[in-house]
Amino acid sequence: MSTAEATPAGAERRADLQDKGLSRGSLGLLGSVVLGVSSVAPVYALTATLGPTVSEVGLQMPAVFLVGFVPMLLVAYGYRELNRVAPDCGTSFTWATKAFNPWVGWMTGWAALLATIIVLSNLAGVAVTFFYLMLGEITGSEGIVTFGDRTPVHVLTCLVFIAVATVVAYRGTTLTKKVQYALVGFQLAVLLLFLVLALLEMSSGDRPEASLSFDPSWLDVTRVESFSAFTAGLSLSLFIYWGWDTCLTVNEETEGSSRTPGRAALLCIAVIVTTYLGTAIVLQMYAGIGTEGLGLGNPETSDNVFAALAGPVMGPGLASLLFLAVVASSASSLQTTFLPPARTLLATATYRALPEPFARVHPRFQSPSVATIACGVAAGAFYALMVVISENVLLDTIYALGLMICFYYGMTAAACVWYFRHELTSSARDLVFKGVLPGLGALVLLAVFLQTASDALDPAYGSGSSVFGVGSVFVVGIGSLLLGAVLMLVRRRAEPAFFRGETLRTDTPSLVLPD
Repeated sequence: MSTAEATPAGAERRADLQDKGLSRGSLGLLGSVVLGVSSVAPVYALTATLGPTVSEVGLQMPAVFLVGFVPMLLVAYGYRELNRVAPDCGTSFTWATKAFNPWVGWMTGWAALLATIIVLSNLAGVAVTFFYLMLGEITGSEGIVTFGDRTPVHVLTCLVFIAVATVVAYRGTTLTKKVQYALVGFQLAVLLLFLVLALLEMSSGDRPEASLSFDPSWLDVTRVESFSAFTAGLSLSLFIYWGWDTCLTVNEETEGSSRTPGRAALLCIAVIVTTYLGTAIVLQMYAGIGTEGLGLGNPETSDNVFAALAGPVMGPGLASLLFLAVVASSASSLQTTFLPPARTLLATATYRALPEPFARVHPRFQSPSVATIACGVAAGAFYALMVVISENVLLDTIYALGLMICFYYGMTAAACVWYFRHELTSSARDLVFKGVLPGLGALVLLAVFLQTASDALDPAYGSGSSVFGVGSVFVVGIGSLLLGAVLMLVRRRAEPAFFRGETLRTDTPSLVLPD
């Protein structure tokens, strides 16, 4: 019998999870789902990945988007089961530590932290690009767009966006939730309008030359030309789903902390897969996959598909709405994406895996004060650095993100199987939801991680840039993980208590907090 089933919620048990001082009960199911969708940032994710995914898998883009949903769903079940017995805001860090050991837990937390820091910088970069595009569309001035393309202007504006998002996140989840209701609703409404207008134009007979008729074979993933192309496309697909676990990182601030976050994560994934599949099919029908003009495979527009399609689909009067939707999507996700890394830092510092200042919580806002500021500084510094290193910072970091996402999602899914290993024969439910499903998710993500890492060694992978002959995607992805290993050894010497299992014990039953 499982821990959650054997012990009534709220019963006293031996537990080493610590209360962090966060604002309890400030989120319900709807608020949690909205934060999850906001972190995924569907409009931003689509404009950044539609082109690269078509370049990898061609007409099979909808199939790859659908397949990318499967491991996310499998992993989400693992998150749900672990959250039921250990609703801790450290999530992957805490659960991998308890299931395996402090070393694995530290590296898993590091990968989760890195992924969110990197995506924070990307979100700000996209928000800035579309901000100036929107201003240019509204004013009719191409000079504003050109002004925004200047590197110093772009980076400075990016830092301003990050600073504003940091302030909102600093003030806690209550303000965050109120802001997100408006931003998430707006971006999804505009995306729906965009798709409807595209369908109406095709049905009117005035369809673009490159447009295609829907073919069911687009949903057949076996038609992808090679396993390497499939894993590259899947890595991008995983990126566009990434972010739903925000529902779990705010578990200590959610009503029904042991159950509501898991339900919210599953609902969030369902909303996202529906949005992505519909958008992929409609835009592939409208623009085709050609490498010129409006084609989704055009390398000149691949990192900003909506910027190229906004005018033709919506016309000059409404195009600015789509630009604003991308700004809203990336800006809202920029703000909510501060929640996971700040809470990961909070948890790691609480259990003494990182310095104590990161464990400080603001007495009024009940949010991780020092950790939130640190995330803002790190995101700004990372973006400024990558602009100098890589000619195509957006594409390279998105590919590198796939590596980190596969690593920490996969380790968390594996942690679920190992943590509940003695309970898998207790019932069919335990076997399926604690063993089979998360286990399959872990295996799929491990395979994608290994294949992507191998492919990323080639400088041609991603944007084509390299560092000393090694692909920049490999350098960013694997190099960052290795940096984490070095920092872990440094931290081991400075504060060995965590690594001896004294502050967060391995494989011990944890308190099921009262709902």
